[in-house]
Amino acid sequence: MALTGDLILGGRRAATGDTFTARSSETGEALETEFSQAGPEQVEEACALAAAASEPYGATSPDERAAFLEAIAEEIEALGDPLIERAMAESGLPQARLQGERGRTCGQLRLFAQVVRRGDWLGLRLDTPLPDREPLPRPDLRQRKIALGPVAVFGASNFPLAFSVAGGDTASALAAGCPVVVKGHPAHPGTSEMVGSAIAEAAEKTGMPEGVFSLLQGDAALGATLVSDPRIMAVGFTGSRKGGLAIRDAAAKRDVPIPVYAEMSSVNPVLLMPGALSAKAQELGQQFVASLVLGAGQFCTNPGIILAVEGRDLDSFVEAARDALEQATPQVMLTDAICKAYHDAVEALVGRDDVELIARGPQSDAPNRGQAALFTVPGDLFLQDESLADEMFGAAGIVVRCRDVDQFRKVLEGMEGQLTATLHLTEEDHEAAAALMPLLERRAGRILAGGWPTGVEVSDAMVHGGPFPATTDSRTTSVGTLAIDRFLRPVCYQSLPEALLPPALRDGNPYGAPRLVDGKWER
Repeated sequence: MALTGDLILGGRRAATGDTFTARSSETGEALETEFSQAGPEQVEEACALAAAASEPYGATSPDERAAFLEAIAEEIEALGDPLIERAMAESGLPQARLQGERGRTCGQLRLFAQVVRRGDWLGLRLDTPLPDREPLPRPDLRQRKIALGPVAVFGASNFPLAFSVAGGDTASALAAGCPVVVKGHPAHPGTSEMVGSAIAEAAEKTGMPEGVFSLLQGDAALGATLVSDPRIMAVGFTGSRKGGLAIRDAAAKRDVPIPVYAEMSSVNPVLLMPGALSAKAQELGQQFVASLVLGAGQFCTNPGIILAVEGRDLDSFVEAARDALEQATPQVMLTDAICKAYHDAVEALVGRDDVELIARGPQSDAPNRGQAALFTVPGDLFLQDESLADEMFGAAGIVVRCRDVDQFRKVLEGMEGQLTATLHLTEEDHEAAAALMPLLERRAGRILAGGWPTGVEVSDAMVHGGPFPATTDSRTTSVGTLAIDRFLRPVCYQSLPEALLPPALRDGNPYGAPRLVDGKWER
């Protein structure tokens, strides 16, 4: 499709006089097409359309809503190679990665269509009346979950497809029955326009209300304006801690508070238990670097901290990691700002006398290339200096040399909330690991045994969230089918006549959804 640079406001396209251009992450050169910068007037229109669509869209049947989600996936796939090519130009990410990300994007849309049809997300509960109960009768009580209303979604820099315009936040909000207003990420506006057009086309083909989707493009000020609009009922965000907290603060200044589901920073500690380290130190060192440098380290689940007990086995791990990292090809980073922030963080550690630089990867004179780096510090120093646990968004990691496994606990107790925590262990490590499990549960949303945390399965059981600052709400996930719960709230209907009840709660169970009736599941 030909890019226009227009905003998408429900069923119409709109242009403004204030424009901006995208730049190639690989070369730094401006890309073709000027994109309209949205202002207060366009935010007003998008939010008004979303508010008008909220009631009719929330009243759509499961089959209607599921068909819409499936149509979005079909329209995205119909964009073909030009979508991948534009995303490559804007993000610097390789073709295979983006093809996989497109597959994940469409796959999660179809997964949420299955969830909508399955009906368990409705949370249906019925307590039948007990008119003869003493001392007081029980009325007829019926409960379901309904959509919160219009949701603002912020596109992520590191996932131009799977966490952006039609990503997990959008898919789960639409599945819940919420119209969505997306603020596209300014680093990939062309990709955003193409995907936004696919959603708009799907909405028209399936007869959805006009304001079910809008796409606004622009700078950070636009985001604050959008979140402050009183018609927005919730926010989905993936990005930096600074950006997430700014959105949270903007929402907090509103007269009526709303939930902000921001997935932010995480260093994802990896615990190398003694048995595992003894059995395969060199193999673990190589695997660690492969995970660390994947995607130039620009994954929110990047393993930034390694905890291990001082000794020969750790030395072997470090040697293998050093050898692998010194061969790591510098990769294109997403934007010049992200690349600069990463290099500044690395240079700050290089300049410290108390932090040992293990290795740095090859340099490149090309724009926006991330040079990998690996450091090591004693456990006592890591405990004393909280800044060593700060996220470096890129291919840099720190090996913490602990005195013993007991110091693992002290280090973990001093760390902030995380998206993941990983254990590498053998059977002989089980007792020590079991003692750490309650602490790991308090610190992370996902605990892995073996493997590496980069890569998140989109499924019913997945949790991609965690205690602050991994997210602003540790009770939720932004990946997996449970993500739909963020955009729902329960309503109880007491003694309503059948004609006034929503279809899902009427006698006969018209939707065929799971219902808890007098404490027993009815299917």
